[in-house]
Amino acid sequence: MPQSLAQIYLHLVFSTKERGADFADEAIRTAMHKYLGGTCNGLGCPVIRVGGATDHVHVLCHLGREISVSDLVRDLKRESSKSIKIQYPTMAEFHWQNGYGAFSVSPSHLDDLIAYVENQMEHHKTESFQDEFRRILRKYGLKWDERYVWD
Repeated sequence: MPQSLAQIYLHLVFSTKERGADFADEAIRTAMHKYLGGTCNGLGCPVIRVGGATDHVHVLCHLGREISVSDLVRDLKRESSKSIKIQYPTMAEFHWQNGYGAFSVSPSHLDDLIAYVENQMEHHKTESFQDEFRRILRKYGLKWDERYVWD
């Protein structure tokens, strides 16, 4: 009997439009993280952890075998944006940035990354989202264009 097996850990990072502090309210931030996790699960990408700060999110999940990274991010952004606007009328103008970062994660690094995602609010007392994202891009050896990476 043929089998198709995959174990791909995916770390997604994306921000609010123009890095607005849309998640400064803890209740809104918590609701967003919960919704993103549920949406991941619903898309066949079991969530491991969702976290973030006032202007961005980190989603750590297993990448499902039947969805592309771009489709996963598109659906996460679309569905969570619709939901937060309904749940919180003050968020009627909410939007995500156009781009995102997607990074593969070694199983041996999962525990450290889980702790990192869980401690985002504390972490961002000393490092901005933009500096964090640049650091992650450098870690993965990616080149980027400052004119477009923040859109």
